[in-house]
Amino acid sequence: MDITGKKLFLKAMREEGVDTIFGYPGGMVTDLFDELYKADDIHLVLPRHEQALIHEAEGYARSTGKVGVCIVTSGPGATNIVTGLADAHYDSIPLVVITGQVPLKLIGNDAFQEVDIVGMTRSITKYGVTVRNRDDLGKILKEAFYIARSGKPGPVVIDLPKDIQNMSGDSEYPKRLNIRGYKPNTSVHVGQLKKAFKLLNSAKQPLILAGGGVHISRAEEQLLQFAEATKVPVVTTIMGKGIMPVGHPLYVGNCGMHGRFAANKAVSECDVLFSIGTRFNDRITGDLEEFAPNAKIVHIDIATASISRNVVVDVPVVSDAKLALETMMDWVKPKNTSKWIAKIAQWEQENPLGMRRDKGISPQMIMEEINKAFRDGVVVTDVGQHQMWATQYLEFGTEKTFITSGGLGTMGFGFPAAIGAKIGNPDKDVVCISGDGGMQMNIQELATAVTEETGVTVCILNNYYLGMVRQMQQLFYGKRYVATCLRRRKSCPADCKGPNPGCPPYEPDFVKLAESYGAVGIRVTAPEEIAPALEQAKANKNVPTIIEFMIATDEIVLPMVKSGNPMSEMILK
Repeated sequence: MDITGKKLFLKAMREEGVDTIFGYPGGMVTDLFDELYKADDIHLVLPRHEQALIHEAEGYARSTGKVGVCIVTSGPGATNIVTGLADAHYDSIPLVVITGQVPLKLIGNDAFQEVDIVGMTRSITKYGVTVRNRDDLGKILKEAFYIARSGKPGPVVIDLPKDIQNMSGDSEYPKRLNIRGYKPNTSVHVGQLKKAFKLLNSAKQPLILAGGGVHISRAEEQLLQFAEATKVPVVTTIMGKGIMPVGHPLYVGNCGMHGRFAANKAVSECDVLFSIGTRFNDRITGDLEEFAPNAKIVHIDIATASISRNVVVDVPVVSDAKLALETMMDWVKPKNTSKWIAKIAQWEQENPLGMRRDKGISPQMIMEEINKAFRDGVVVTDVGQHQMWATQYLEFGTEKTFITSGGLGTMGFGFPAAIGAKIGNPDKDVVCISGDGGMQMNIQELATAVTEETGVTVCILNNYYLGMVRQMQQLFYGKRYVATCLRRRKSCPADCKGPNPGCPPYEPDFVKLAESYGAVGIRVTAPEEIAPALEQAKANKNVPTIIEFMIATDEIVLPMVKSGNPMSEMILK
């Protein structure tokens, strides 16, 4: 029996186990929405902007392990998701994005709201195609979900013309696929893995570097077992945060531009760097000529193209992280690394993480109280100083997960991603940590959070500035604070060097803004107010709560390595 394209679309969603779709309507997808109206088994979320929509789908996907599904209309609906596609691409997040398109006969005629979204996003998607034949629709949808979730996950765009949605055709949805030219790796070269393990076993100062690929493969438990069995200490990238429980004797901390002193020293001094699931981006390596200068480097990654692209390695291993770790567990023998671990511990004692406690609220105090109030659940951050403080001071283990925008560093990601995480995990506490700048990039999603009845706790660290750029201006640009003060007005002096008694008031009033949306707003100005505010927010199960923490303007993230410098050259004070 023949059915319309829109009915086959709905059938495909059910076959793929889709229970939630993030969608914004428009002329070229109204038929799909009309079909979804009849589907009581699929929850349709209506965000307030397409960029936020795709970040919500990311938060859903990152926190559940499922494929996030989006629907947007053609033209501006499609172009508004480009940032989210890039974000998902760099962090390997599985998304299937359906974009509406003008009818086939109008494609190429500069029709109203026509754009070549497949061409525009080719470099930031894993796969993209415009459906030009109704008979191909089922196969293309099946391929989209398979490609998005298999191998190295990523976003897929299916551009669906309006006439294809209404055209009748075969009702069959494929059960199996054979995509010529796409054969994701599902095995490991045992010979290469044995070389890698032999190198690790011969090391006197070995170090495991674990990245986001360990999370993606759900291999946290395997990595913990491997580290404990071999007695090899572990450092993580920002995307690898939470792989090892904070406080574990083998966990050193995050390395990189704002990594712990001991973690960066360990990378600089190790003789074998055993890396799993990381791309070695510049925020981790700094000056490539000085990165891990004394080490032989092993690189285990599922993507062949990622190996030796940034850092030339000694032993490449193309493999899923979980498979590689499970295979090596058959060979493990504990190493005597006590002297090496003691040396790392000494570095930690020399320069431990810590912020001042004598002048009102510090970010460390806020993170410590979040640790106490939320011992499990999901923590999502936006991008900026608050993100770095979260990676430095928040405690993660098996019960609490961490979501952030790593590769693209997208301001405006945090709040919508937290909403998506809460929708995907309604029984878990979800905390969003944001800055006053990033929060305003998608603040309209307060309406989405209220209408979806999501009790997300939003912690805004308000320092009146775009803090991360301000920090660079303070340290490297002679305190020329151009375009970073969020209180600045046209009438302010041109050469302002920072806050003074004549500064205008800050806009907006986050408490009043929250209340105007039907959310709860709280302002915290003293350390003793932090814990009660978090407890009040935690009790609000069906309504979002914004807590505005007033922190000092001049707080900076330390340690810090200037971009392009060796990771051994850390600014500590």
